[in-house]
Formats: sequence, C-alpha cells, structure tokens
Amino acid sequence: MSLRVLVLAAGRGTRMRSELPKVLFPVAGRTLLAWVLDAVAGLSPDETVVVVGHGADRVAETLPAGVRPVVQEPQLGTGHAAMAALESLGEVAGDTILVVPGDTPLLRPETLRSLVEGLPGAAAALLTTRMADPAGYGRVCREGGRVVGIVEDRDATAEQRAITEVAVSTYAFEGAALGGALAGLAPDNDQGEYYLTDAVGLLAASGTVRGVPVTDPAEVQGINSHGQLAQVAAEVRRRINAAWMEAGVWMLDPDRVYLEAAVSLEAGVCLYPEVHLEGTTRVGAGAVVGPQVFAADSSIGPEARVWYSVLRGAEVGEGAQVGPFASLRPGTRLAAGAKAGTFVETKNTVVGRGSKVPHLSYLGDATIGEDSNIGAGTITCNYDGREKHRTVIGDRVFIGSDTMLVAPVEIGDDAYTGAGSVITRDVPPGALAVERSPQQEVPGYAAKRARRTQEKG
Repeated sequence: MSLRVLVLAAGRGTRMRSELPKVLFPVAGRTLLAWVLDAVAGLSPDETVVVVGHGADRVAETLPAGVRPVVQEPQLGTGHAAMAALESLGEVAGDTILVVPGDTPLLRPETLRSLVEGLPGAAAALLTTRMADPAGYGRVCREGGRVVGIVEDRDATAEQRAITEVAVSTYAFEGAALGGALAGLAPDNDQGEYYLTDAVGLLAASGTVRGVPVTDPAEVQGINSHGQLAQVAAEVRRRINAAWMEAGVWMLDPDRVYLEAAVSLEAGVCLYPEVHLEGTTRVGAGAVVGPQVFAADSSIGPEARVWYSVLRGAEVGEGAQVGPFASLRPGTRLAAGAKAGTFVETKNTVVGRGSKVPHLSYLGDATIGEDSNIGAGTITCNYDGREKHRTVIGDRVFIGSDTMLVAPVEIGDDAYTGAGSVITRDVPPGALAVERSPQQEVPGYAAKRARRTQEKG
C-alpha cells in the first residue's frame, strides 16, 4: 500500500487582497506551502502532488524536487481539486490518499501520522477539533457518536452552526473509496462548487468515517486573512524560540525576538528584545545581539557584540563589536576583535583584526589591515560617477578625523593622515600625509562686523 499526498493550493485567498497566491505568503522565512510540505515530508510519502490554480506558475516554481504540480482549471471547489489530482495519480485502489490544505503551516508530522494510522478499516478519516468560535468552518455532524457528514458554514442551519466540532480540511481516504465518492459529487450548494466535505457524507452513508481529534485548534488553523496570518506567525515564532531556548540560547523577552526558520544559533548566544534574524544568519557561542538588531544572511562570531544595528550579507568575527547605529552592507567582513562603531556604514569592506572604525564614518570598497584606527568622519570616496574604486589601508595606520580618501588610493603600513585632509595620492609606509590650506586670521574681525551692522541699521 502506498501513501499518496494531495496538497490543495489552488485558492486565490480573496480576503488577503493581494496578487500574491495565498500559499506563498511568508511565515518565519518560509511560505505557508513550504511549512505544509515539510510536515508532509515527515511521513515519507511515496508521492506528493500540489494542486495549483491561482498563480499556478508562481506556486509551481517554489516546489521542491520530487513534488509535482497539478493544475486545477477552472477552480470549482475542493472536491474538483481532488478530482484533478486523483486523475493525475492513475490507479490508487488500496492506497492511502492524504489530503492536506496548503495554508495550515502549524500542522505537525505526528498529527498527520495519527490521521493516516486512523484509516485502516474505514473509508475515510478526518481531523477534527473543537473551537469556541467555529465561524467559517464546516461542522462535523454525528449520529450516535458516528460521523455522518460535514456541512459547510455557509450552508448550515442555525442548529448546525451551534456545533463546535469542526472539520479542518485534512483527510485520509482509501483510494478507491475516494474515487467513487468524487464521482458522486454535485455542485448543489450556495457556491455552486464541488465540496470535498460532501465526499465524507457519501462515504459515511455506506461505510465508516473516523474522526481523529486534535486537542489544540491552533495547530489546524487555516489562513484566510492577514489577521489569521499574524496569529499563525506568532505561534511559529513561539515554537522556534522555545526550541532555541531549550538548546541553550538566552532570550530576555522571547515574545520580542524574531527568528526565521533557517537561522542557526549556538548554545550560549544572548538575544535581547527587538532582534530580527533572517535568512541564513548564524550566531556563534557567547555572542550578544540586541537590542534592536536586524541581520539578514549574515554571520556573527563567538563573543561578538552587536546592538542597535543593521547587517545585510555581513560577517562579524570573533569578539568584534558593531554599533550602536551601524549599517553593515553586503560584502562587509570584520575580523576578530575589529569594531564598527556608532553611525558607521560599510560596504564591500574588510576591517582587519583589531582595527577600529569607532564612529561617524563611511567605508566603501575598502580593505583595512590589522590594528589600524579610522578617525571620526572618515570617508572612502569610492565612486567617480562611473566606476567604483578601492581604498587599501595597511597595518597600524592612523587615519585622522575627517579624512577624505579619494580612491583608488593606498595607505602604507604605520602611516598617518592629518585631520581634515583630502588624500588623493598613495601614502608611503611610515609617512604622515597632510593636505590643508594654511590657516588665515583677520584681527579685529568681530568689532568690524559689529560696526558695519550698526551703520546699516
């Protein structure tokens, strides 16, 4: 017997009011659909197909290897989607068909496994849960405790709407039974669609349908609005943060720490509030990050300190310091013990071991050696209006405050530049480069100015 999985992902998500297909909305760095496919993969199915419709090409191009799209056109309901998928599978008699909606990112593999294990001896099994406010969900109808059908919310009577047990669009079917039930569907409902829920009623009339309860209704929460998306995203963050804290990561306030799924942390990391770590960001043991740090696709080394700063495609070495209010753009690399301090911006720049850029500087397309100090207000003038050019600063260099380094230019080891200089030529090792106009003074200027002002008045 094979396990075949049908993921229903053809819907528009009208209430989202977006051209983005609903299943592609992100939660913690993954799409809704990707979270569902991860849960499904935990069962090691023999085949997985995703039914696509609205934005079919955009959805299909996100699918992992081995997962096949099936186009539903037009979109005539969940039953019609199952028909399209089943037709693409060929012979399914004796197989288990697991049907999962593509907008339930909190589903766990163990919950899906319990559903599949509840099928033998029945024509169908469905996940159910109880909700204090079941509005919008199909109600599970029972007679003598036996499932006899599901009625959609918009087609339910007042008495049926009072039922708190709901179906959550997740089913396991015996293949031949599903095929027979789908053949008997008709669009006799308020929307003129083929409901997969009606297949449950047809199967219950001639066989057994089992309800498999889910204790926590949040796990099976579908998404039809931005409000529901935010609720689910909060729960995903809670799960991610709880797992990292269990692994040895300290968080002062986990409700205000935002970690995407691909982020990697080592035990001993300390995270303060308003930390946002995205993409492939990695943080080493003993690093202290936050408050108020945004880092995407970056690495923060062991024992580093980063606060009130933005990192994008940057690498922060062991024991290095960043911030407050620093912006490290792509291609930035701080070696061990380096510093990019207050109001410092870097791009495509290497800051060597022990070198410091303490404050108020812009370094673009630059290489700085070891143990050098870059004075406040220093700028590498890397763009001539057509091309970018590189600045190279050696070891143990002292760059005076407010120095303009007009690239391409090289400052040799142990060299100095005077404050306020505009450096346009290479500076030899050990030399002092100063470029200033002579200071001029006008004696008695203040008194003369005061007299002129009085005469005009």
